[in-house]
Amino acid sequence: MSLKEKIKLEIKKAMIGKDALRVSVLRMVMAAVLNKEKEKGASEEELADEGVMGIILSEVKKRKDSIEQYTKGGRMDLADKEKEELEILSAFLPEQMGEEEVRKIVKEKISQLGASGAQDTGKVMGALMADLKNKADGAVVKGIVEEELNA
Repeated sequence: MSLKEKIKLEIKKAMIGKDALRVSVLRMVMAAVLNKEKEKGASEEELADEGVMGIILSEVKKRKDSIEQYTKGGRMDLADKEKEELEILSAFLPEQMGEEEVRKIVKEKISQLGASGAQDTGKVMGALMADLKNKADGAVVKGIVEEELNA
């Protein structure tokens, strides 16, 4: 079963369970998926699981940013709603790698590429994110890369 089909199934379950927030969040994801498919041009062409995962990751990032902004602004009611939405979206994400795991991979990639300083950050990040796409948070990876290159 594709990720898109799983989301459709979860929408049906949420509608039967009268979970309005879950229905809303999942419909928003499906709308984003359909928009992305239309952008591609082919009306029959479906987005692969990797593309759907990219959309979900994008929505997760938006929620994290919103939570941060609402918390800074003292709007805990809105931050709590965003946290609930984040939980719903996170259920569709693969297990994220831990910081130690990422650090090990970063060190290997740095030695592999022969990177020596901050000027090589882009080169290392490009190579790493190709390997770690959807497995690790880009902000975490970037922080570790900068830390390792500046050490």
